[in-house]
Amino acid sequence: MAVHHESRVIRNLLIALLALVSVFAIGTMGYRLLGGPQYSWLDCFYMTFITISTIGYHEVVDVTPHEYGRLFTVFIGIAGIGVLGYVLSTVTAFMLESDLNVLRRRKKMQNRIAQLKNHYIVCGVGLVGSNVAHDLEMTGRPSVIIDSDINNIHHYLETHPLQLYVHGDATDNDVLLAAGIKHAKGVFAVAHDDSSNLVISLSSKQLNPNLRVVARCHALKNAEKTRRAGADAVISPDFSGGLRIVSAMVRPNVMNFLDEMLKSDSKLRMEEVVIPDSLAGKPLSVLYHSNKDCLVLALQRNDAWQFNPQAHHQLQDKDVLMVICPHQKDAIAWNS
Repeated sequence: MAVHHESRVIRNLLIALLALVSVFAIGTMGYRLLGGPQYSWLDCFYMTFITISTIGYHEVVDVTPHEYGRLFTVFIGIAGIGVLGYVLSTVTAFMLESDLNVLRRRKKMQNRIAQLKNHYIVCGVGLVGSNVAHDLEMTGRPSVIIDSDINNIHHYLETHPLQLYVHGDATDNDVLLAAGIKHAKGVFAVAHDDSSNLVISLSSKQLNPNLRVVARCHALKNAEKTRRAGADAVISPDFSGGLRIVSAMVRPNVMNFLDEMLKSDSKLRMEEVVIPDSLAGKPLSVLYHSNKDCLVLALQRNDAWQFNPQAHHQLQDKDVLMVICPHQKDAIAWNS
């Protein structure tokens, strides 16, 4: 309904401008015919302009020799003033309507964000943040992006028009609260500089101690500071990228396999599953009843890893399984 109303306002504006151009064209040609060739087209146009604008200068084009010359001026004046008033009112309505639409969309966005639970917040949608938000969308995980540069947000919205966003500085507590951090599951601090990511990590943990914070860090010397500020994990794209480049050279097939598991559009994905209380003490085999298309690669218990656990392996509460499963099966339906 709002889009239809906005298009109607634009159509009215175009009609008003066309009518104004028509009045100028009729007036210019009319004064040219009444005044004769001794008056230039510019003189005729200027005569039309001062008549419509009610400036009140002397008549540039003398129309007194013609019986209805001044009546033509009266006609142009009345028509021009009326059309000009309509143009001004339409422009004002268009500007007000645009502002109202912005406020309406912002209010609707805030209401949708307020209804989110267990979502993710991506602070910064540059080269790294945009890929993070894209992967979250591809895997069906709700998210809200934050950026102080509205151009970055608009650039991301070109390919992800349904993305929820907050325009502002993510180091500001009010901005994080507007993104629903009280009910969020995790925060990605991926702003362009380490100091901002440190403050985002600190503020996020203060506002919601239960969420998980993953921070981007360019300089490794700032990693420990960011971790102490509240980040649960600190990733250095430069350092990790260097390791991946070496691995791509000496272990190309391994890297190809891992890259395939990490792709958001891959047919298979690597997922982690935390064992609930209801499955404590039961063998691993009970998990395969309705998950035959999933493969358990490893089990983590008390920070220790066990690879390729056997089907009779007894599970414990809070065990973490590393599972390869189909892309559409992010959450595995475990049987109790």
